[in-house]
Amino acid sequence: MTLWEGIASEASDDRTLYLAGTLLASLALVKAASIGPVRVKGLLFFFAMHLVCLPIAGALRASGSASHPYVQLLCLVFGVVAAVGMCTAVLFGVVLPLLRLRTPRILQDIVVAGASLLAVFGLATRLVPNLTGLIATSAVLTAVIGLSLQDALTNLMGGLALQLDNAFEVGDWVKVGEVVGRVTEIRWRYTAVETRNWETAIIPNSALIKNQVMVLGRRHGQPVQLRRWVYFNVDFRHQPSDVIEVADNAVRAAKIDFVAREPAPNCVLMELHDSTARYALRYWLTDLAADDPTDSQVRTCLYFALKRAGIPLSIPAHALFVTEESQDRKALKSREDLANRLAALGRLDLFRELGEEDRADLAKRLRYAPFTNGEVITRQGAEAHWLYLIIDGEVSVRVSADNGLEREVARLRTGDFFGEMSLMTGERRSATVVALRDVECYRLDKNAFEEVIRRRPELAEDVAEILARRRRELTAAKEGLDQESNSRQLAEDKRDILGKIRQFFGLSEDSRRAAG
Repeated sequence: MTLWEGIASEASDDRTLYLAGTLLASLALVKAASIGPVRVKGLLFFFAMHLVCLPIAGALRASGSASHPYVQLLCLVFGVVAAVGMCTAVLFGVVLPLLRLRTPRILQDIVVAGASLLAVFGLATRLVPNLTGLIATSAVLTAVIGLSLQDALTNLMGGLALQLDNAFEVGDWVKVGEVVGRVTEIRWRYTAVETRNWETAIIPNSALIKNQVMVLGRRHGQPVQLRRWVYFNVDFRHQPSDVIEVADNAVRAAKIDFVAREPAPNCVLMELHDSTARYALRYWLTDLAADDPTDSQVRTCLYFALKRAGIPLSIPAHALFVTEESQDRKALKSREDLANRLAALGRLDLFRELGEEDRADLAKRLRYAPFTNGEVITRQGAEAHWLYLIIDGEVSVRVSADNGLEREVARLRTGDFFGEMSLMTGERRSATVVALRDVECYRLDKNAFEEVIRRRPELAEDVAEILARRRRELTAAKEGLDQESNSRQLAEDKRDILGKIRQFFGLSEDSRRAAG
């Protein structure tokens, strides 16, 4: 028998052409479906090895060598493994996805390995008659191999159990001992967990089976979110109910990324120490990767809200204050602060008719009100009878449409003011104002201005004219009124606003006549 006859005979026995056709058809089908994990490289490797062994087995057959059966067996093994890989590729890559059945990666590997082993042993027992006896006489070797692979088999079965039980999936956040991170892979031997520090923990599957694994942010029928705790201390001079109210309102109203609206954030009193009360602001985090940055934004929001409310964070009881301010230093600070307040009032045309005494009285009653980035300073539709003067920062003025969406209509910066209609007439807020960065304001409320306008009721007409003119300037261009119509509308607006001011501050007829 010649070499080419041996190779041809070997190829005919191994059904190589049939195997090649099946391989090409399987790859074409899987590629056309474009579904599921397919190990194309493995298929090509085993088929290539089959082709490499084929001429060697043919040459040995032609020469009548005694090693021909073993090389033929090796050639057939590569061909059988390639055939099994083709069938499973079509099964897991095409058929099951079309049936909307999802199979774990490790289960696919086990099916492929098991089917390949069965096919190889079935083929080997036919070509090598004494293979069964050889296996039986190697019981000691088998035991040694089994003991050496004990941990590997435990990890393998653990990985299979994790996949079948669906305890957690790729993408879930888990806590295993001190390791907290996102599951990225569940392999035969281990599970890979990526932490927030850009580290990857390789955890053996046997350890996951034996120890407690906490899946973070998962609750049946609920979105993925995790409750976070932000702690702060306030001394006993302030009632817990006031602290809790300020903290709740501030964080719930602020637009902080990754803070869930439901359940709403809430503040609780945790402990009472010797000199301070310990509180915790609890909120639900919607992006588990952004824990520390979101905590920082919540702390910043709490800091500004407590400062606005005049509730400072506590200082340790053992702190010593050795700096004694002199009366001159206090007086200097007071004069500088009053000058800043007077300058802020001087920028408002609302109070241009006030005398120096009245303006100084108002300046003393201004309240410092800082806000942090994202906080809602005032909300559309709210009843809030005060005016804000921006001394530093920038805010966004937004109006809600009928569909519930907000759109920005203006931006106000240092020197601007808003809320004048609510202060003067008691009208509800016509827009929502949100801080675009840290903002410092002075706030003037109704009680502070009421004393001034009761002493000088004639101010009502001046204020009404200014407010009416501001309203006309905003709407004149939109309505396209001529000069006469605009003047007539201005007079009507002034009468309307004047009536509201007098009603809001309770100015009587006698006071109006006395003013006249």
